[in-house]
Amino acid sequence: MPDLPLSDISLHYEVDGSGPPLLMLAGMLSDSASWGALAPLLSDHFTLIRPDNRSTGRTTPWDAETSVGQMARDALALMDELGHAKFHVVGHSMGGLMAMELFSLAPERIQAMSILASAPVRAPRTMAVFDALLAVRRAPEGAQLWLRALYPWVFTPGFFSDPTNTETALAAALAYPHAQSADAMAHQLEALRGFRPTVRPADLRCPTQVLHGAEDLLIPAPPPRTPLRRSRT
Repeated sequence: MPDLPLSDISLHYEVDGSGPPLLMLAGMLSDSASWGALAPLLSDHFTLIRPDNRSTGRTTPWDAETSVGQMARDALALMDELGHAKFHVVGHSMGGLMAMELFSLAPERIQAMSILASAPVRAPRTMAVFDALLAVRRAPEGAQLWLRALYPWVFTPGFFSDPTNTETALAAALAYPHAQSADAMAHQLEALRGFRPTVRPADLRCPTQVLHGAEDLLIPAPPPRTPLRRSRT
């Protein structure tokens, strides 16, 4: 699929299917291939547009200036290039943050939004997990160890009932020719660490659905607020 030349990067993207345009924004450590399992279920209903975010996949150079806001601007430039005046958006994890920032850039153009496993926060524990994974990756034999350490954070308990699932996932990840490097991973982590949201869910004025796992380890749901009790005097 083609690349879009922007001022400082060449943005790679994939296009599949037919129907209304659906922009699919990948999350941390991921690129357009992360939608591989979902895309066949949607391609009969939507034209799927899947960019490789900065520092991932076939977008180059990997070390171009990167921020969540900049990646949202890249996505909007891509939709401009493809001639889509209005479109749907789905974002996973960091892609959900990008989707909300994209709304602030062009609210009138987004017809509907889906935010998956995402929240407009930078939870200290989540960043600590990513930092630890990067440290493991840079250690001797870390190329496999960091993936094994990642899987319990992203797969459900049922995944581990069959040991071959881990080996299958590991083999596929190691064979992927466009995998993000350790340096590019660190570069993207700094982009997330510096994220400051300009849009909150309450600001979204387009039809929006938010899907969040009840037991999401990386981005847990906030604890319920304890109602304030008024003391009697």
